[in-house]
Amino acid sequence: MKMKEQLKLDITGMTCAACSTRIEKVLNKMQGVEANVNLAMETAAILYEKDKVSRNEIIAKIETLGYEAKEKGKRESKQQHKEEEIKQKKQKFLLSVILSIPLLYTMIAHIPLNLGLPMPHLLMNPWFQFLLATPVQFYIGGPFYIAAYKALRNKSANMDVLVAIGTSAAYFYSLSEAIQTIKNPFYLPHLYFETSAVLITLILLGKLFETMAKGRTTAALSKLLNLQAKEAIVIREGKEQQIPIEEVKVADRLVVKPGEKIPVDGKVILGRSSVDESMITGESIPVEKYVGDNLIGSTINKNGTLTMEATKVGKDTALAGIIRIVEEAQGSKAPIQRLADTISGYFVPVVVAVSILTFIIWYLFVNPNDFPSALETAIAVLVIACPCSLGLATPTSIMVGTGKAAEMGILFKGGEHLETAHKISAIVFDKTGTITKGQPVVTDFISYQDEKKVLQYLVSAEKSSEHPLADAIVRYGIDKRSSTLPVKRFKAIPGYGIEAKIGNDEVYVGTRKLMNLKSISYHEVENDLLRFETEGKTAMYIAINDTIMGLVAVADTVKETAAQAVQQLTELGIEVFMLTGDNERTAKAIANQVGINNVIAEVLPEEKAKHVKELQSKGFKVAMVGDGINDAPALAVADVGIAIGTGTDVAIEAADITILGGELTLTPKAISLSKKTMQNIRQNLFWALIYNSGGIPIAALGLLAPWVAGAAMAFSSVSVVTNSLRLKRVKI
Repeated sequence: MKMKEQLKLDITGMTCAACSTRIEKVLNKMQGVEANVNLAMETAAILYEKDKVSRNEIIAKIETLGYEAKEKGKRESKQQHKEEEIKQKKQKFLLSVILSIPLLYTMIAHIPLNLGLPMPHLLMNPWFQFLLATPVQFYIGGPFYIAAYKALRNKSANMDVLVAIGTSAAYFYSLSEAIQTIKNPFYLPHLYFETSAVLITLILLGKLFETMAKGRTTAALSKLLNLQAKEAIVIREGKEQQIPIEEVKVADRLVVKPGEKIPVDGKVILGRSSVDESMITGESIPVEKYVGDNLIGSTINKNGTLTMEATKVGKDTALAGIIRIVEEAQGSKAPIQRLADTISGYFVPVVVAVSILTFIIWYLFVNPNDFPSALETAIAVLVIACPCSLGLATPTSIMVGTGKAAEMGILFKGGEHLETAHKISAIVFDKTGTITKGQPVVTDFISYQDEKKVLQYLVSAEKSSEHPLADAIVRYGIDKRSSTLPVKRFKAIPGYGIEAKIGNDEVYVGTRKLMNLKSISYHEVENDLLRFETEGKTAMYIAINDTIMGLVAVADTVKETAAQAVQQLTELGIEVFMLTGDNERTAKAIANQVGINNVIAEVLPEEKAKHVKELQSKGFKVAMVGDGINDAPALAVADVGIAIGTGTDVAIEAADITILGGELTLTPKAISLSKKTMQNIRQNLFWALIYNSGGIPIAALGLLAPWVAGAAMAFSSVSVVTNSLRLKRVKI
């Protein structure tokens, strides 16, 4: 299989779902191209084989369709473009309102209600109305004509075609009626200038609201971008100088003063401080940093000056990776969107056909030979049916959902994963580093004689060992302020324990096997050891010379939020499993602490993926939660792979969702957010479809004036985007 290059484009000029669908279809017909066009983000994510097609050819193809395409540049420039677009739309809308209000007044004054409104003779002059309506039709409404021409030239139809046909019919019919007054001064014209002008004004208002609302859907991404440091202090030629963050290079030496943001990823080479890493890890307590420790860009240096060496800059930093994941998720397409895309692709041509049929029926049968009423009804059908809301229904929800998730510390790699997560029926947790903290600690210490001496001998002996359990014991000794003694001789016996000579005493720390090997009796205190083992702890005897003097128990303790996470998942109706290489007794002890009933123990690393497949074969939709390299195959095989953000890069790369900071309660929150987002999408699709399918027959029956249809169409898109924005306030 050939590797494909990735191309990301910003596309301007799309007005509705038919536009994005058209671009996507045309691009996907090109050899070696896979395209995903997002209407709400106004972007295209494209994979292509560079030996079959070039980047320039892809961009040129989009431009022949009548849209502008540029490779994604700086986010700031895109934001500026958006702000300028909103400003221009506001100005055009204001001008359109000023020109349309007199025309709207004439329409209100003639509705069949005795409102007693005065009607200046000037307002009824067809040529005065013509002067007001023409700038609205061709200057303010000009973009509709341009886009409609480009769409028709490419043998497609979109919202612009509907608007252009509908408003043009009203405008040119009114113009022909005005010309009749030149031939016959006593002729009473049927004027619909207000219909076309008010329609364009209302559609422009809807587009303005839509653009502003779409801007709010990317608020989460803006927050992430604002976390980035803007400048850094670099040491060059022995002097400190402030430079833009973009100019920092790998291996640069940087100075970070108290209260400043760490500019890029790196490591401490001088100084000591505490760093607030909560924006990445979710851990509120600052982390102490010493020489050699790693630093994460955009975290905050709290109290000491640090000199650091840059190891990752620009797009390679941890925050840049998070931003990239959020961008890709917001720009991706969930499978449910295919339904909307399919409908939109056929919708516009069908609507044009229905509009023509409506005109014929009204002109021939309903009101025979009444051209104005037939025309008005046909225009209403055209306008009410614009499928904008249908095209926005899914991408806006995906954008808001993934954005909210990112703010909570949940990174979805794509819209498809956001959709799949709500279907999960079983979730499998790896034990070490996922349910547990992944770092052994001393949980119990018992001394049968001189406690201070026994602890001193234990810590002194273990200090020479490189075993992870020994590290836990040494840390325990430091916490208890125990001093250490010189060790004359040390020996590690794999599978048994250790032996050491301290002063004139022989010290042994280990299992029953070690005690049996040294012929030391332990039966009198064996119940204590069994009690610790039943609790899932690794327990060891401490013997001095030939007498048992104490016991030490070490365990990898469970995370504080593990039990809460399991309970929340159970309440969601999800079956919870724990997967571990530990023996069954230890595994069940850990599982009991957090409330997991399904334990798969004594599993070799390479067997984890097999167990996930077995659950899938039983009909479960399986999510796998893990943090280690050995979890990567299982994460990839699962329907949804969830990586703990404190784990390895390999696990995070293999997963579909990343939980930042190792906070397990974010797992049920990710699934709940998926459910809420899918519910939101279904609401959007339901109302968009009901609106379009229900509005057409009402308009065809002559029950909607064109301007009312225009107002409804314009605000249907706004209502869909507003409904999507509700996700921001949903409690998870």
